[in-house]
Amino acid sequence: MKNTILSFIKGKQLLTMNATVLVGVSGGPDSMALLHFFKSLRKEWQLKLIAISVDHQLRGEESLEDLHYVKEMCKQWDIQFVGTSLDVPAYKETYHLGTQIAARELRYQFFAEQMQRFNASYLALGHHGDDQVETMLMEFVRSASSNTLSGIPVKRTFATGRIIRPFLCVTKKEIEAYCVAEQIVPRIDPSNNEINYTRNYFRKQVLPLIKEKNSNIHTTMQHLSETLQEDENFLQVEAKNMVKEVVETNLSNCEAMFEINSFKQYPRALQRRAFHLILNYLYEDLPKNLSYVHEAHFFSLLQSEKSNVQIDFPHHLKLEKSYANVRFYFETQQEQGDTFHNIMEVPGKVSLPDGSTVTAASVNKCTEEDELTYFCSMDQVALPLHIRTRQFGDKMRWKGLNGSKKVKDIFIDAKIPRNERDTWPIVTDNNGEILWLIGLKKGHPKRKSNTASYIQLHYENGNM
Repeated sequence: MKNTILSFIKGKQLLTMNATVLVGVSGGPDSMALLHFFKSLRKEWQLKLIAISVDHQLRGEESLEDLHYVKEMCKQWDIQFVGTSLDVPAYKETYHLGTQIAARELRYQFFAEQMQRFNASYLALGHHGDDQVETMLMEFVRSASSNTLSGIPVKRTFATGRIIRPFLCVTKKEIEAYCVAEQIVPRIDPSNNEINYTRNYFRKQVLPLIKEKNSNIHTTMQHLSETLQEDENFLQVEAKNMVKEVVETNLSNCEAMFEINSFKQYPRALQRRAFHLILNYLYEDLPKNLSYVHEAHFFSLLQSEKSNVQIDFPHHLKLEKSYANVRFYFETQQEQGDTFHNIMEVPGKVSLPDGSTVTAASVNKCTEEDELTYFCSMDQVALPLHIRTRQFGDKMRWKGLNGSKKVKDIFIDAKIPRNERDTWPIVTDNNGEILWLIGLKKGHPKRKSNTASYIQLHYENGNM
């Protein structure tokens, strides 16, 4: 077994000479074999070896005895020992977590602290080939996402160095045989035999059946795990580049938006990962009820021929298609205060909530108009002028139009996104007649002009 592991270590570049290595040790067969294995390398590789052990306080005196056992074996093997007791039950209750998740979070916090304390290069953990098979089978049963099927990584960045798992190339049976050969008498956790735990069910009921067909399944699955991880790493990099190119994010409002055609130019595999990157950006913690169904709804929204579509995601996240764009935003974070109503003095200047301004001046003649400038005769309108956001039932008329048209329909025709309509600036006279739907339509006052005195309005976008 030792030669198999050494070849694996060298092939995967898991270890360097003169390194400080922490070994996570529970007292069970896997971790005790791992500690003994590194002890056998210590002199040749010039390693500084430190065993770290955790009592999760889940099995009373029994788990504390595991800690004492590891401490005693380290004394016999002349290995530095660091142990601790973690109050997993209290942590679990405080943060409303499951037992296994709470234990893992606290354990890895302790591991990270010790990595920093010793400035260690490696944290070695005793996961083996059967663990890999069980993990990948469990993920296959409960997940519909390809990036979760890649299993346990051989190595990954952690704290001051890397987590390494040299035993992923061997089976539980080989490890137990190693313990017998080296006269290691490990502690046995009786909960490992309870099949009400999902992993134990796969270990006891599923894995033996698979091994009847392929006794070398751990090697097959390890190869699959590594190739899936390599593929996923590449696709994640490409997806991040895609997001940088086509997705606009707003940090202050926790929003994201993209143009649909630009998004759909990329392969579906990148679109999917970009979608999940957006969700990771928006959610502090991904909701547990977020599933592949939401992904399916997202792609249905992209394909929808409707101009305006909105779907709800967990925790008040909204996905809104508005013509050519898709926008992600949290409903509770919409700024209702952006509606406004101000009196416009002539001459005068009004500042709008988004930083834009409208300036009014009295002039003797009309110069050339553009979409940001509007003229009307002084005696055509009822002063003072008002600048406001839209109101229910707003209509306006303009030269050449037979009758009037709803502002709502003007927005639809111009393909203005829904989220922009409620804050769009509108200029009216004192009788409520809409003179200017800024940037879109210029009204035609009903009264005829008998004077050469004009009002000039000019809009300046605060984002320009």
